[in-house]
Order: sequence, then C-alpha cells, then structure tokens
Amino acid sequence: MNEVLFTGGPILLGDELFKGRALAISSGRITWVGVAHAAPPARRTIDLEGLMLLPGFVDVQVNGGGGILFNSRQDGAGLTAIAAAHARFGTTGMLPTLISDSREVTDAGIRAVDAAIGAGVPGILGIHLEGPFLNKVRRGIHPAGRLVRPGAPAIEHLTALKSGKTLVTLAPEVTGTDFIARLVAKGALVSLGHTEASAAETEAALAAGATGFTHLFNAMPPLSNRNPGPVGAALADRRAWCGLIVDGFHVDPLVLRIALTCRPLDRFMLVTDAMALVGDDNGQFTFNGETITVKGGCARNPEGVLAGSALDMASAVRNAISQLGLPLPRAVAMASSAPAAFLGLENEIGTLAPGFRASMVVADPALGIHQTWIDGKQVFSRP
Repeated sequence: MNEVLFTGGPILLGDELFKGRALAISSGRITWVGVAHAAPPARRTIDLEGLMLLPGFVDVQVNGGGGILFNSRQDGAGLTAIAAAHARFGTTGMLPTLISDSREVTDAGIRAVDAAIGAGVPGILGIHLEGPFLNKVRRGIHPAGRLVRPGAPAIEHLTALKSGKTLVTLAPEVTGTDFIARLVAKGALVSLGHTEASAAETEAALAAGATGFTHLFNAMPPLSNRNPGPVGAALADRRAWCGLIVDGFHVDPLVLRIALTCRPLDRFMLVTDAMALVGDDNGQFTFNGETITVKGGCARNPEGVLAGSALDMASAVRNAISQLGLPLPRAVAMASSAPAAFLGLENEIGTLAPGFRASMVVADPALGIHQTWIDGKQVFSRP
C-alpha cells in the first residue's frame, strides 16, 4: 500500500497543470500518477483543497540562509539550518555555495557537505565552489586576496567531495582549458563566471567541458557589437545551462526577456545566489569584515556593490512569471527540471512522475508555499 496520496488540486505534470489527477508516494518515491477516481489505496490521503502540487525547486547557488552564511560556518548544524530556511520557500534540493575563501575553509566546507549527505540532511545535493579562480576585475564581493591561479594540487582539492555533485565556477582566462578538461574528467561540473573572457575563450571553455554560466550577465562584460564576450557566446550556445537571478536588481527584466528569445528555454535555470538573509528577519549580516545590508529587497556592501541576494526560490519563480512573462509551468521548470538536468539528476528530481524522488511543494496560485516534501518526508508546513 502507498504511504501518502495527494488529491483535490491541480498537479503540474510536464508543461501542464492537470485537474482531476492524484499522485501517490511510497518509500520516498513517486509510485503512481493518474486520474483521481482510479487512485490506489494509501495509508494517508492529503486533500490539497485546490492548492497546486509542483515539483520541488532546485537551487545550485545558495550562499546561506536562516541567518547563516556557509563561508562563516561549515558544519552539519549550519547546513541543516540553511536547507531548512530555503525549504520554507519550496527549495527541495540545493548546492551550498562557498564564496572564494582560504584552502582551510574550502576543505571544511567539503567535509561538512560530505557529512551532511551521509547523515541524510534533507535537500543537500552537493557543493558549489564559486572561485577562487576568478578574474579580479569581475570579482564582485569576492575578496581580492582570495583570488588565485590554480596550482598542481587544485584538481584533487576541488574534487574531494565523496558523494553528491561538485560544481566549480571559474574564469576560463584564469585557468585555461586544460584545467577545465581535467576538472570535468574528475567528475566536476564547470560553470563560467566572474570572467573577462573573450567569446573565443568562452567557446574554447565550453568545448573543454564547461556546461554552465554562473548568473549570466552579472560579473562579466556586457555584450557589445565588436566584443560579444561571454554573454554573446552564452546566448549563441545551444547546450550549456545559464543561471539567472530574477530579482529585478541584478539584471533588468527587459534584458532577461531578450535573452530568453535567443536560445532554448530549457537551458535557462533560476538561481537565488541567496545570502544569510533568506528566512531570517535580520536585515544585515557580515561578510569579509563588511556589513551587508538589505534595502528594498536588495543586498549591497557599504560601497554599493551587489552582495548576493535576499531572493528565495518561490519569489524567483513568481518574478519569472510577473517580470519575464513566462507561464507558470515554464517558470517552475526553470526552477526544477532545468537545474536538475544541469546537475545530471534529470531522472531523479525536478519532475512529478513515477520513479522520481518525492520532492514536491504544495503552493497557492500566488506561489505561496504551504508544504514542502523532500524524498517523501514533509519538512515544512505553513502554520
């Protein structure tokens, strides 16, 4: 017998919200989807009461949450708190992200993620190492003193995670293509960001195995008529995934709408680049000795430099609908199936279908999150 049956509300299956359907889960997996009147028996039935059942959101760039910044705290309790903060907003899978830091902090972060995955902390899928091989000209809030060129031990160091996914953001003009190819050969995903690379350098990096662009448009030169740069190479490419921060601050919505017309929509994914502020009532936190303050929903350091975001995934999906004009199924796909495919987990998460992990959210039409389920367990319920 199935453990839980969800019925009584529209369910997002592929590109369409279907009414009159039901979904059953057991042992952490989706076991059945079909018309409600033919639903199999279950120990517990949840009446959605008209609310939507959606695939859980997957965020590949999470610097922190719940008042905790991953750079400041690398342990299981910290990761549990960060994941729980984002689960309140529908995130069922995430990559805790380290901003460029010391070798000691990076090692501690990798060990903490390994331990969290081993302990079954809900929602931790791996680690994102954003740096330290970035271009200082495009460093953003990454400390200049932490940015370096790769040495001989770097490959083994960056790929030390024993379980889960490892994503590395780098500037290809800093590392060269051989370094990218060696990282990919060791199982890492490589994303290009914080870069001054030319279009030719970017295309060479993609040919070497890079498969993503970290927060496209941000921390890279703009597209121009004689210098297409990384933005031009990204928009001309048909295969790599582009992360977008849709908060109205990082990129003008008009620019994003233009970008969406240039390449396959299923190769765009929403990211939050969230700092400690998500799920926390405090309007500021400290990073690298600076106070980062949120005003009007925008996080900046004292010099006015964008410092990650205060964005959560439910808001990112909401903004993709309201600011980019996307229908709800497409906006949700950019937060679920697209990042799942980028991570190579397209047969595990990001879709509501039999055999997939039962990682789902129950949401109202305004994308308010009422319940979050990870691997068949309810981890959040709106009071």
